[in-house]
Parts: sequence; structure tokens; C-alpha cells
Amino acid sequence: MTQRVKGFVQSYNRENGYGFLVPYGAQDPLYVERDDIESDPQTLSEDQQVTFSIDFSRGRFVARQVRP
Repeated sequence: MTQRVKGFVQSYNRENGYGFLVPYGAQDPLYVERDDIESDPQTLSEDQQVTFSIDFSRGRFVARQVRP
């Protein structure tokens, strides 16, 4: 089982379907794509609190399994 992390949405572009999340206690944002959001509709709002898992993909850390 993957450990879940709490954080918030720094920014999210609804038109293009991607954004950035910041884990609590961290400063570096993590990239997130629409397909990794586990809610309906698959969208996020700035400053929204979320939980997610962190994965290393394509040379960077990304957020996966994002839940509001």
C-alpha cells in the first residue's frame, strides 16, 4: 500500500488539465494531471486541500491518486 500525503493545490489549469500540488511541510510543488484525480468531475481548485501519493516519473516527482 502506498503512503498517502496531505497537501494543497497551488495551481490548476482546468482547460489544459494539469497543475501543481504542494505537500504540507514542503516547498517544492508536484506536477499533477487530470487523469490522476480520483473524483468526479476531475478538476481541482486553488488552495483546495487534497491527499495523494507521490511517484517518480519521467525524471521528476509527480502526484498520483489525488483525492479532494
